[in-house]
Amino acid sequence: MALTTEKVQEQIKSLIENAFKAAVKKGLLPDCEAAPFIIEVPADKVNGDFSTNAAMVNARSFRLPPRKIAEAVLSELSCEDTYFEKIEVAGPGFINFFLNSRFYADVLLDIEREGENYGKSSYGQGKKVNVEFVSANPTGPMHMGNARGGALGDCLAAVLEYAGYDVSREFYVNDAGNQIDKFALSLDIRYQQHFRGEESVELPEDSYHGADIIQRAAEFAEVYGDSYLEKSEVERKKALVEFALPKNIEAMQRAMEKYRIRYDTWFSELTLHNGGELNDTIDLLRERGYTYEKDGALWYKNIEVQTEMLKEQGKTQEYIDKLELKDDVLIRANGNPTYFAADIAYHRNKLEKRGFDKAIDVWGADHHGHIARMKGAMRAVGIDENRLDVLLMQLVRLMSGGQLVRMSKRTGKAITLVDLLDEVPIDAVRFMFNMQEPGSVMDFDLDLAVQESSQNPVYYCQYAHARICSILAKLEQEGKHCMKCTEKQLERLNESEERALISHLSRLPSVIIGAAKNYDPAKVTHYVIELATLFHKFYNACRVNVEDAELMQARLFLCVCVRDTIRNVLKLLKVDAPVRM
Repeated sequence: MALTTEKVQEQIKSLIENAFKAAVKKGLLPDCEAAPFIIEVPADKVNGDFSTNAAMVNARSFRLPPRKIAEAVLSELSCEDTYFEKIEVAGPGFINFFLNSRFYADVLLDIEREGENYGKSSYGQGKKVNVEFVSANPTGPMHMGNARGGALGDCLAAVLEYAGYDVSREFYVNDAGNQIDKFALSLDIRYQQHFRGEESVELPEDSYHGADIIQRAAEFAEVYGDSYLEKSEVERKKALVEFALPKNIEAMQRAMEKYRIRYDTWFSELTLHNGGELNDTIDLLRERGYTYEKDGALWYKNIEVQTEMLKEQGKTQEYIDKLELKDDVLIRANGNPTYFAADIAYHRNKLEKRGFDKAIDVWGADHHGHIARMKGAMRAVGIDENRLDVLLMQLVRLMSGGQLVRMSKRTGKAITLVDLLDEVPIDAVRFMFNMQEPGSVMDFDLDLAVQESSQNPVYYCQYAHARICSILAKLEQEGKHCMKCTEKQLERLNESEERALISHLSRLPSVIIGAAKNYDPAKVTHYVIELATLFHKFYNACRVNVEDAELMQARLFLCVCVRDTIRNVLKLLKVDAPVRM
């Protein structure tokens, strides 16, 4: 694994703990157990590259002033065989550590050695994770929420893969239930209207009124003519759905492919109904005592389950009462199962039948109230509810010229995912949708997304990559090729801009692990933007093509490491890394 700030912090922790023991053994400190301490990166480099409060947090334990404790610890610390050139006590008792040249050299050697794998780690230990995202109803075109959810879900999956998890991307196709009944009715009426006129049959207000429904009905009519007008409504609806639904799903798959998203599984809700898993799940809830019958329907004891979970979290009954929890219907009085029932069966399928260690769902913020009851349902069917995590995603507002944009210039209708991908470079869409944490409302600037300037964040990062490629190509034309450097040669990189750049390079594996732990790919986009900024600062301050051959080679080596790291991050985001712009 690459040399990272975490590895250095582990070294500091070990040094401090051993120094405490040595100081106690020599009688410099009283014999008692040291309290846990933290290691931080100071905001001001004057205070070192790392600093610890080990002396301060142990003042009470040792009954000594922090400064005296720090000096006792310092007397037992040595920089020999470490990544530090000096260690000092500052202020009331901080112990500050300053990195040596070997650290910076070894970071670059690690990056060169790991190549396209730099940034990856074994943190996830190969645990199986299912990331389900977008999962739009196949009854119409995908919208802006799906656009953000697609970029977010796919990049989250990639971050988890880089962090060492075994990840499966999944699209849950809602091809059963009420929305399909509504889809069938809408198609049926549009089909009849196609031949008899819009006045012949009225389309209910709560039906699907989009042009896509009219198009599918017309396509059906082109194949079958008016032959289905004389058939029963049930037969006609069935034929229309069997004709239109696969076309809609294929259109979704094409849109996702264009968006550079490839799912491992397109999971059909219908298979839960037809395969018996839905009935099995409901039977299991019955057996475990979590159902009851009322008004001809079968109900799930949501209040009972959530109350139990909330009390385990230390919530009072008064708090629980204010939530106004309600039980949920599993099977309606007409015998049809609810979407919630199918959702329980679906998550049981993921976590029990298919054996994922963790299921992560990316949902719109309007599903907030559904999280607790779905986690509770997992407990009710005997699955640890902590194996299900839900990432809530806020709305997207499309902006142009400072104004909210609702309609596509091309179609004059509400902007769909496909419209967006036709009008804006996919690199920009994928990158910019991952620049904010999912829980914040996002303004997507259409004007900025198409700009070829440093104001456009993805262009800015791509330009840094292309600029390095250009620098290397120009020097190669002069016969100056980047050679493999030794640790001693790379220790020449001791300018502040060089060290800041290398220090940032060293953080990539930990940034990716942090993004995986917090389900926040924005940490990765922010990292690569900062990397581009630090490179430009370095290049403006430190001339690469210098007469000192060893220094030139060290700086060329640094340029290659930055180029490859930018490429690795953009590859993770499925964004192009051009060699010229």
